[in-house]
Amino acid sequence: MDLRVAAPASVAAAARRGVLGGGGASLRVPGGRRRIFSVRTSVATTESAATAAVGATEDEDVETRNPRTVVAVILGGGAGTRLFPLTKRRAKPAVPIGGAYRLIDVPMSNCINSGINKVYVLTQFNSASLNRHLSRAYNFSNGVGFGDGFVEVLAATQRPGLEGKRWFQGTADAVRQFDWLFDDAKSKDIEDVLILSGDHLYRMDYMDFVQSHRQRDAGISICCLPIDDSRASDFGLMKIDGTGRVISFSEKPKGADLKAMQVDTTILGLPKEEAEKKPYIASMGVYLFKKELLLNLLRWRFPTANDFGSEIIPAAAKEINVKAYLFNDYWEDIGTIKSFFEANLALAEQPPGFSFYDASKPMYTSRRNLPPSMISSSKITDSIISHGCFLDSCRIEHSVVGVRSRVGSNVHLKDTVMLGADFYETNAERGDQLAEGKVPVGIGENTSIQKCIIDKNARIGKNVIIANSEGVQEADRTSEGFHIRSGITVVLKNSVIADGLVI
Repeated sequence: MDLRVAAPASVAAAARRGVLGGGGASLRVPGGRRRIFSVRTSVATTESAATAAVGATEDEDVETRNPRTVVAVILGGGAGTRLFPLTKRRAKPAVPIGGAYRLIDVPMSNCINSGINKVYVLTQFNSASLNRHLSRAYNFSNGVGFGDGFVEVLAATQRPGLEGKRWFQGTADAVRQFDWLFDDAKSKDIEDVLILSGDHLYRMDYMDFVQSHRQRDAGISICCLPIDDSRASDFGLMKIDGTGRVISFSEKPKGADLKAMQVDTTILGLPKEEAEKKPYIASMGVYLFKKELLLNLLRWRFPTANDFGSEIIPAAAKEINVKAYLFNDYWEDIGTIKSFFEANLALAEQPPGFSFYDASKPMYTSRRNLPPSMISSSKITDSIISHGCFLDSCRIEHSVVGVRSRVGSNVHLKDTVMLGADFYETNAERGDQLAEGKVPVGIGENTSIQKCIIDKNARIGKNVIIANSEGVQEADRTSEGFHIRSGITVVLKNSVIADGLVI
C-alpha cells in the first residue's frame, strides 16, 4: 500500500513550478510504520497547511487501523470429509500440522498478531479436541493476552424456533444462527466482522485488510490471491473493474470461460511483470463485512442463503460495493489429504515456502512443557523434529515428526508426516508390552515407511514396510489400521500395525 501523504494543492503546485526545494520528512505513526512527506516549503502558511494535512491523515489512519472495532469469526464447523480419516474423531481445525501446532492456531495467531482480541470460533462436528485445545492454548493464564477481549467457542445447537431444528447448513447459516451476539452490549463498538476459515495455512496482518476495507468504503471486502494459468481453473475466480470492485464470479472455469476471467492485477498493486504472469484472482475465503450490512444480509436480504462464497456475496455484489484485496504471499488450503501431506512436507524444504518460525509474528499453540528431543546415532536430513521425541539409531529424510514421537533403531522414514502422541509410555510399560507380544506407541525397530501420514498414538511394530508399492490410490483397510487416500497411506489414530506387516 502506498503510504505517501498527499500534499495540499498549493504545495503541489509550487513544487511543480520549482519554487520548493527537495527533501522530505519521515514520520513515525502508530504501529511502527513510516509515512513519507515528499515535499517541503519555507513558506510558513503553506508549511502549516501541509503539517495539518499530515496530522489529519495520521488520525484517519489510526482510526482505520483500530482493532478494537473488529471481531473475528472463525468457521470451524465443517465435517472435513475430504480430510478423512484425520477428521474421524476431530474437527478439521483441530488437525495437527507442522509437528507441534493445530490448524486453528493459524487464524488465532494471525488475530493475536494483528491486535484483534475479540474472537468467536464456530464448531459443530467432533469438536471435543478443538474445544480442549482452545481452552488450553488461548486463555489468560497461558500468557496470551486478550485484554478486554475474549475467545468464545460457539457450538452448533438445536434451538426452538429454527425450522426443522437444523444444524449449521453452511458458512452463512452458521453465522446467522449466532447473529444475536452482534446485538449484545459488548459488541456495541464493533464496526466490522472478519470471517475466517479454520483450515488455511498463511501469515497475514488482518489490520492491513481492515484499513484497505475502510479507506475504500467497502461494504464487503474479499481477500484474493493472484493466480497463473496453470492453477486458475482449480479456484473460484473473481473479475474486477478499474477501481478494484468485484463485478462477477466464476467457480473453477475452464477454456473460454477461464480466459474471460482475466483481470489487470496491477489495479490491486501487483507489479506489472508479475501481473502479466498472474492474470487471475482467486478468493481465499477470507471476508470482511460492515457489521450492520452483514446483519441486514443475513436477516432480511438473503434470509435463506446458506453460504457466503457461492450465494450471499455474488448476489450482494450486484447491489453494494464489494472490493477485492490482494494478498500476494504464501497461502494454502489444507482441505484434502493430499494438500495436508504436501503442505507439511513443504515445511521441511530449504528454504520453506512457509515457516512457523517468525519471532515478530509467532504462531501460538498450547503449552506442553516437554523436554528437548533425545536423538541417538541417527541421520536426519531436511526434516522437522518436534520436542519431546526419542529417536534411536534411525534415518529420517524429508519428514515431519510430531511431539512425543518414538522411533526405534534401524527405522527409515522418508516423505512421512508423523503426528506424534498425546502421552508417554514409561520404559517399564513398554517393556511389559513387548514381553507380552504387544506393540508400544511409536515405531518399532527395522521398519521402513515412506509417503505416509501416521496419526497420533499409532503403534507400528517391528519389521513393518509401508510403501504402497502397488500404487493403490484409494483403499479402506480400517480393520488393519490404515486407509489409502490419493495414493498416501494414512495410519489411523490409536491403531496397531502388527509386526512384519507389508503395506
